[in-house]
Amino acid sequence: MNHTKKSLIKPLAISMTISLVVFLAGILLIENLSLSLVAAKLLWPLVRLMLFILVGLAVGQIIELAGWTRYLARIARPAFQFARLGDRCSAAFTTAFFSGTAANAMLMEFYSDGKITKKQLYLTNLLNQLPAYFLHVPTTFFIILPLTRTAGVIYFALTLTAALLRTGIFMIYGRLNPAISSPDEAVGALPEPQNNGDGSRWSGIWTGVRKKLPGRIGRIAVWVVPMYISIFMVNAMGFFESARTLLADYVVTAFIPMESLSLVILSFVAEFTSGFAAAGALLAAGVLTTKQAVLALIIGNIVAFPVRALRHQLPRYVGIFAPKMGTQLLLLGQGLRIFSVALVAVIYYMIG
Repeated sequence: MNHTKKSLIKPLAISMTISLVVFLAGILLIENLSLSLVAAKLLWPLVRLMLFILVGLAVGQIIELAGWTRYLARIARPAFQFARLGDRCSAAFTTAFFSGTAANAMLMEFYSDGKITKKQLYLTNLLNQLPAYFLHVPTTFFIILPLTRTAGVIYFALTLTAALLRTGIFMIYGRLNPAISSPDEAVGALPEPQNNGDGSRWSGIWTGVRKKLPGRIGRIAVWVVPMYISIFMVNAMGFFESARTLLADYVVTAFIPMESLSLVILSFVAEFTSGFAAAGALLAAGVLTTKQAVLALIIGNIVAFPVRALRHQLPRYVGIFAPKMGTQLLLLGQGLRIFSVALVAVIYYMIG
């Protein structure tokens, strides 16, 4: 048994024990929590999350070991040279257009190997919000557009403006901060792709992945599994529902018309697209103007950001980046996202 496997036995045993205790306590103490519901809403999503993380880690390692980082880096190289972030960060940014998990796994791998600095990791992770935005647009835009039409188009235009604004500010910050300069020259150039024609190339890549992947996914599982189960149980107890209701009551009564209450609540209590369905219905009935609908959708989603991040993103971030760094990255990213979207919404309110 190698050192990596030995070092993971105790943390995994502790993690799985905590997970089992939380799981059994939830089953026994929370009313209306059936085994079929747990299987559908907890166990299968958890397995799917771990599979996505596993695939993301494997893709990130294959890209690095195969030398494809050099090719991916070329796509965004001018922008990342401007921001002093280097080719490896550029490659992670390009990868984020296809898989956010793979991009984050690449960043953590580069950082662990000393190929990028901590500041490069943080700033690139923030920049990856832009490809993450585009990654989800195809699955939502053509559903939302028929529901809300003009209001939906304006909503997407405002959120895209906020994403581009953040990206520009992050790039300028990197340019103006010499401490972020890439250490590529110190650790050597990006590896050349291996082009052996005898199959040894893929054999070497497979050996490298097989050697590093089990340890990485094991260390991630130590944090992801108990945290995911705990968050599910807290949600089953009604904590997130109560938090949403309190936030909705405050935001609605303080900032937007009472007739938009149902729209705001639906936009973050229920499924994401249901808020747009409610907006469409209220617009068609003449209850809301286009401007009110846009603002209500933005406010609803701003309020929803923290809850969504805690439920869906925290386990993933903590697993890939470790608890302290993952929490810091998530809080920083969500905070800046909320601020930028709110700023754009205020400008729209004033001039729209």
